[in-house]
Amino acid sequence: MNRIGVIVAGALVALMLAASTLFVVDQRQVAVVYALGEIKEVVTEPGLKFKMPPPFQNVVFLDKRIQTLDSPETRPIFTAEKKSLVIDWLVKWRITEPRQFIRNNGTDIRNLESRLAPVVQAAFNEEITKRTVRGVLATERDRVMNDVKSRLTDEAKGFGIEIVDVRIKRVDFVADITDSVYRRMESERKQVANELRSQGAAEGEKIRADADRQREIILAEAYRDAQKIKGEGDAKASSLYAEAFGRDPQFAQFYRSLEAYRAAFRSKSDVMVLDPNSEFFRAMRNGGPGTPAGKGK
Repeated sequence: MNRIGVIVAGALVALMLAASTLFVVDQRQVAVVYALGEIKEVVTEPGLKFKMPPPFQNVVFLDKRIQTLDSPETRPIFTAEKKSLVIDWLVKWRITEPRQFIRNNGTDIRNLESRLAPVVQAAFNEEITKRTVRGVLATERDRVMNDVKSRLTDEAKGFGIEIVDVRIKRVDFVADITDSVYRRMESERKQVANELRSQGAAEGEKIRADADRQREIILAEAYRDAQKIKGEGDAKASSLYAEAFGRDPQFAQFYRSLEAYRAAFRSKSDVMVLDPNSEFFRAMRNGGPGTPAGKGK
């Protein structure tokens, strides 16, 4: 039994020893083989690999995928106009020289990010101070990102990495300037609105004046036409009256008397004090146009 136990123990030890000499490299990783604390080999091809058992050789894995570094803090940057801007940026990078990366940063990516962030911020500071606010916000935004990337390319080699891309996520004014800009924009919009209102009011007055003028013209023309028609009607009526009165003068006199009575007694409340024998009541006394004078009741 002791002999079997020894054999089993020996087999287990041999298996563990053999397992310690094998390691698998993922396609997303880079394997760095250490020999007594010194970099012995860098394995970039994926697959099953061999090494000496610890402590003679150890393996450290590094992620070779593209990494993202976001701006850790938003400090104001002055433009060429001495305006303060807050820039949020990001940098895409990946490991290209594992040996150089480990010599400068160790195996922890956070060490690299803490060292790279100030370099990126300094590059942005130098590029922003050369340009105006309008250039940073619109006309030269792409150029700023390309120039920062060019600045970082040479410095990135010292870190053992490659800068894949540089992007500006957000550009904003500091709080005090933002408020003043908003107030100025609000004032400008109010000025434009007042100008539009005044223009609309002037246009409205113009339209109303034109409408009033057209109304006066239409009324004047209507009054002119009405007077013309009325004059023609009066002339026609006068002609008919003259013709009718010429045929029977007594009827004409009687008709005029009736018209005078109608005009005099228009209201029931009217009171007139006259002599019954006056000429005004002559038609009433005679009784009609066909009654001989002095024969009426």
